[in-house]
Amino acid sequence: MNGKVVRIGGASGFWGDSSLGAPQLVQSGQIDFLVFDYLAELTMSILAGARLKKPEMGYATDFVTVAMKSVLKDVVDKGIRVISNAGGVNPEGCAEALRALAAEQGVEVKIAVVTGDNVMPILPDLRAAEPPVRELQSGAPLPAKVLTANAYLGALPIKAALDAGAQIVITGRCVDSAVTLGTLMHAFNWSVTNYDRLSGGSLAGHILECGCQATGGLHTDWQDVPDWAHMGYPIVECAEDGSFMVTKPAGTGGLIAPQCVAEQLLYEIHDPANYLLPDVTCDWREVRIEPAGEERVHVSGALGRQPTDTYKVSATYLDGFKISAQLSIVGFEAVAKARRTGEAILERVGEMLKARGMQPLSATNIEVLGAESCYGPHAMPELDRAREVVLRLTACHAEKAALELLAREIAPAGTSWAPGTTGSGGGRSSASPSIRQYAFLLNKERLTPAVTLDGKAIPTPGHAKANAPAAGAAPAAKLPAAGPVDAPQGWTEVPLIRLAWARSGDKGNTSNIGIIARRPEWLPLLRAELTEARVAEYLRYLVDGPVTRYDLPGIHAFNLVCEQALGGGGMASLRNDPLGKGMAQILLSFPVRVPAHWLS
Repeated sequence: MNGKVVRIGGASGFWGDSSLGAPQLVQSGQIDFLVFDYLAELTMSILAGARLKKPEMGYATDFVTVAMKSVLKDVVDKGIRVISNAGGVNPEGCAEALRALAAEQGVEVKIAVVTGDNVMPILPDLRAAEPPVRELQSGAPLPAKVLTANAYLGALPIKAALDAGAQIVITGRCVDSAVTLGTLMHAFNWSVTNYDRLSGGSLAGHILECGCQATGGLHTDWQDVPDWAHMGYPIVECAEDGSFMVTKPAGTGGLIAPQCVAEQLLYEIHDPANYLLPDVTCDWREVRIEPAGEERVHVSGALGRQPTDTYKVSATYLDGFKISAQLSIVGFEAVAKARRTGEAILERVGEMLKARGMQPLSATNIEVLGAESCYGPHAMPELDRAREVVLRLTACHAEKAALELLAREIAPAGTSWAPGTTGSGGGRSSASPSIRQYAFLLNKERLTPAVTLDGKAIPTPGHAKANAPAAGAAPAAKLPAAGPVDAPQGWTEVPLIRLAWARSGDKGNTSNIGIIARRPEWLPLLRAELTEARVAEYLRYLVDGPVTRYDLPGIHAFNLVCEQALGGGGMASLRNDPLGKGMAQILLSFPVRVPAHWLS
């Protein structure tokens, strides 16, 4: 890489990530900027609830009390600038807490705050708008009682804050990659219409945004990833043309390899030709990910087009209550005992609710953990003979009292039914609000992002405006030719994991499963085997909607987007895996017919 290089470390992938990320990266001496991502889709509702109890709360407290407490003096001394979306629903409160920490440590630091993502004040107008607001996936109207509604802002307010001299920038809701793109737009003074570079910078942010997932975390070949206890957090070294290197602090654990970075590229994207962000429409189909020396991978080839004129808004609303309870079952026929126990509890509680004149449970789910419940018809038959399993019982109801009744009927199983019933998981379960997500699009003109630097307003471009003619549809992907397959030693059937790496993620009730061929020449056969129809049939017990396949020939991969796949997704789902983290692992058991000599 020639010319100026900007080095950015990604210290957090979610609220709850390890406290080791920030000090590891700061002490490495390998970064100029430090970025943090804290805000999963439902974290905003959790933070809103915290602020209702204490007005000064509503932000990711770990950012101040753990991460910055450990590195604030060092980042100031080393001139490292920090950008974080830890502000949640109260970025000003987060900044005040950080100022108090700085005063306590005797440190002077310039702190900027980005606001303007809160959509709650304009909801009354949106309810009366024509055409009416509709949910992106289901088409449902706006719920009556919304808990939170925040737009995913872009990178321009972050750039403005850094341009004004901020040493630390705290935002509310923005797209995860914006903390990195805003940094690069500031460092290289990229134009808002240089879409290829904006796409490359967004990809760099996408690689950083989940912490160790880019450095060997969640890797399909987990056994090849060394030293889990000292996993290195990711660093991107970015060039002005939008390409970048991926690496990690010297001497740390983890694995820097093309397949690890490719898995993260595919994580939680849908159509790679139209990955919509506030600042750019990304096309990552021809991205190249190549080894570039020890613990270094080079990423290039991102393309971009004009962004849309809308923000995505993530709202949450209350939909009754939910409860989950667990019992351990030990001994012969533990699986059958667990299933019968769950069915008996639900039958008993159903009758009790009816006798009290209450509505039946609105939704229920019985899972037997340890017997591959998540694999459905593909579970290994021999696991029916498992002698230790966990019964997981989940239910929903509009009234909390109904679920409290259910909670009381879990423990009696310990003396009433199956021998070997034990371990109720820490006492009686309690009902909690069932919070559902609601996503919709909002014209950018309806919001006005703002930036203050130590309380003083600074000029802020509100959003990326279209200064170029509207871009047409992305051209078709250039797929490798699928020639005849030679099998001199005959054919054999193997699970997909022998031929591919995979990773899955979620957006609402949709799961995406990225598939990367272990060898580029295997990609045509994998495409022929894993058609949309065959994948939909294999996962029919989990996926209620269509399956759509998108190609990424640059990394010899494709992305399978499965709609209505997560039982509602997030906190609304009754499943043990509400975020679809195991979907890729399940699909890796898919049987694939291949020439026998491929595996020799």
